[in-house]
Amino acid sequence: MSTGQPRNDLQPAPQRFRARLIKIKTGEKNVIMNESDAEEMMLRIHDRVVITKDFQRTVAMLDVSETVVEKGEIGFYEDFEFSVNDGDLVELSVAPTPTSVEFIRKKMKGKPLTKSEIYSIVKDIVFHNLSKLEVAAFLMAEEYVGMDMDEIESLTKAMVETGKTIDFGEHVVDKHSIGGVPGNKVTLLIVPIVAAAGLKIPKTSSRAITSPSGTADTMEILAPVEFTEEELKRLLHDVGGYIAWGGSLNLAPADDLFIRVEHPLSIDPRSQMMASIMSKKLAVGVSTLVLDIPTGKGAKVEDFETARKLGSDFIELGNRLGIQVRCGITYGGQPVGHTVGPALEAKEALETLMGGGPNSLIEKSTSLAGMLFEMNGIASRGNGQDLAKEILRSGKAYQKMREIIAHQGGNPEIKPDEIPLGSERYVISAPVDGYVSSISNRSINAIARAVGAPIDKGAGVKLYAKMGYSVKKGDPVIEIYANRPSKLRDAISLAMREPPFMIEGMLLEELPGF
Repeated sequence: MSTGQPRNDLQPAPQRFRARLIKIKTGEKNVIMNESDAEEMMLRIHDRVVITKDFQRTVAMLDVSETVVEKGEIGFYEDFEFSVNDGDLVELSVAPTPTSVEFIRKKMKGKPLTKSEIYSIVKDIVFHNLSKLEVAAFLMAEEYVGMDMDEIESLTKAMVETGKTIDFGEHVVDKHSIGGVPGNKVTLLIVPIVAAAGLKIPKTSSRAITSPSGTADTMEILAPVEFTEEELKRLLHDVGGYIAWGGSLNLAPADDLFIRVEHPLSIDPRSQMMASIMSKKLAVGVSTLVLDIPTGKGAKVEDFETARKLGSDFIELGNRLGIQVRCGITYGGQPVGHTVGPALEAKEALETLMGGGPNSLIEKSTSLAGMLFEMNGIASRGNGQDLAKEILRSGKAYQKMREIIAHQGGNPEIKPDEIPLGSERYVISAPVDGYVSSISNRSINAIARAVGAPIDKGAGVKLYAKMGYSVKKGDPVIEIYANRPSKLRDAISLAMREPPFMIEGMLLEELPGF
């Protein structure tokens, strides 16, 4: 694996340059220099360089251009974290290759890594000392070589140790899903159900990466989701639970950097997924965790045997970390509930808390909440779901959600019908009589993304019929919501190419004869 460093042993002496601020955000820790300066210093694109100014010192990756900066200048991108002004003198020198690169090579050769070697890799990722290529090499080694449980434990702890932690000073619980199923808005029911029973549940959630809505995107329809550490401590103390975005807290920051590389590669190594989930829980002091593992066609895990093995591994990792884990294998072969997209999902969650909502959403939410009750002695074994359903039916969960919304700065009086949805709509009807034989998670996701979800909050998909439903020709099966006609047209075209549902007896395509 090339490190991008000059091949000759004679490193050029440090040189001084004038800083130039460039109003471009790259999301990377890069600087840019003129091509002629790079040639003189025997530097190439993606080389590591050390930037020094006064008492500041940092390592960056190098970009090279003929025109963006003049000779004698170093360009600093807008999001580069370094205190410098236009025209300031800075010193640039060649940085040595981190020793962690050798550890990545070791993993690529199929050898296990020690705790210190894994920590070195994670630390260098957090401090941007490794290029995307090197991070990708490490992730690919995880994907195709794998990690044993000792390595996964070390990776999890390293991800915690290189970020912030929050000590709430009391017993806290959590629920997490490995994801992969559209419409999984169960957190918006589980948090108020669990908090209404007196448990503390600090739920930090993610925004969507490849899905039409992350939990934070959905909650943001009802209330703000970005808070400081002190604000979250106050929320937990005052209300017993919250649903917040975890991205601004710097909890296990290596995780976000790993995800940036995983996404374009379309990989999600098992070891990395486990470390990602458990590091976030360890960072906030979770003592008991219910893990949702959706299983079925189109989910991340498609068969029960794999789901059981994954669940057992999470339980073992939890034991090593001091977190009691219980796993629920749930049905993931079609969307949860009937809606996909931030506003649609928030509306459905609120309707369910108010006494309506689809049975599939109620069953999944209360079963997972019930597992937390049993783990924490709130209910006896086998009776947790009954208690969760009672809290939901009684209106206590809805009242708790109103408290959470109010304390997070939202309107607790909001009604489901007041949530704005996409104004442009299109209904796909059943072309024949019959039973819905399948729903495609992949197609539903793609359609919802095509109309703009999650960035366009009102965009998404509503399902009138799911697997097993009897439909007549002309009955609505799926409705697409958008705010822009062009987006709606794109989504309709996609739905024609990749049908989101199948009905027994449905003609899929006609091939003309000669």
